[in-house]
Amino acid sequence: MANDPRGSALADLFPLPIVQAPMAGGPSTPALAAAVSEAGGLGFLAAGYRTPEAMRAEIAELRTLTSRPFGVNLFMPQPQPQPQPADPAAVAAYADRLAAEATRYGAPLGDPDQGADDAYDAKLALLLDDPVPVVSFTFGCPSRTDVDALAAVGTLTVVTVTSAAEALAAQEAGADAVCVQGIEAGGHQGTHHDDPRADAPGAGAGLLPLLAEVREAVRLPVVAAGGLMRGAQIAAVLAAGACAAQLGTAFLACPESGARPFHKRALTDPAFPRTELTRAFSGRPARGLVNRFLREHGPYAPAAYPQVHHLTSGMRKAAAAAGDAQAVNLWAGQGHRLARELPAAALVGVLAAELDAARAASVCTNRGSTS
Repeated sequence: MANDPRGSALADLFPLPIVQAPMAGGPSTPALAAAVSEAGGLGFLAAGYRTPEAMRAEIAELRTLTSRPFGVNLFMPQPQPQPQPADPAAVAAYADRLAAEATRYGAPLGDPDQGADDAYDAKLALLLDDPVPVVSFTFGCPSRTDVDALAAVGTLTVVTVTSAAEALAAQEAGADAVCVQGIEAGGHQGTHHDDPRADAPGAGAGLLPLLAEVREAVRLPVVAAGGLMRGAQIAAVLAAGACAAQLGTAFLACPESGARPFHKRALTDPAFPRTELTRAFSGRPARGLVNRFLREHGPYAPAAYPQVHHLTSGMRKAAAAAGDAQAVNLWAGQGHRLARELPAAALVGVLAAELDAARAASVCTNRGSTS
């Protein structure tokens, strides 16, 4: 990999073009991030849904496990309107629909109005006081002031984007790179504005065409994300102009992942053969394995994030504690059937070997076509 012409300050931090996606809600642990970074990739912590104090504790723990660079991901505050405000009546109607689920799991529905900023300001203040190598952002673009403040303490910034327009906004804000997220990606779509009109079938761009659009629109280095599970796929996005590939679902089954055992098993269980984008669990489009809750409630879930997330949080935790995979958000990308139950460092090594093999095969093919 030494002669890999990736050419960006971000890519120079880690020798292999492999980024472990930040997966909020538990999967992204300090042990997972440390293992990936130690193996030559870039490990990430997910600060979303964490308190500022919990984020700080995880960073401290990670630093005891590795001296290699790592990243921390922040959720951007959700302004109202989003482009249009969440309809309180629609949220209330969804709560009524879920009343039987709450009774079934013995967990009351949560208060949908607990706040929409995910303690962003407090988390940013901690990261300015105790800098980390990389900070990435999801659900929006930080201000130029915030990006400049992070740059002043030596932190590189990455903004998750799902369109060329969002990439341009990140470039104008001074971000060091963008993470281009295709529709194939597991978990939440990182769109800057959650437009309910974008829920139509076929909406959203696949990774490779989106990568090409963004590469033509901005000068920033790009990290490619969405359904990537094998080294040959990493080779494809690098050939398309990415400086690195970000993988989330591929790392879910690792022993260091904090995903629950039934979530890990479900990735390759024939009972969960496909994924869908749904608002059922959080009110924002997110890709997960199709289970009972998604099928029954997804069509009725309003465009209301984080209100629906707060509403269903306690019920989901109760279902998870009971080991019921049918009422929990099983986030996963479209490549979930290719998940491998390997230690994270071993998985990074396998991916790197597959990447090298794909590159070698490409060289041989090209030589054969010109002989």
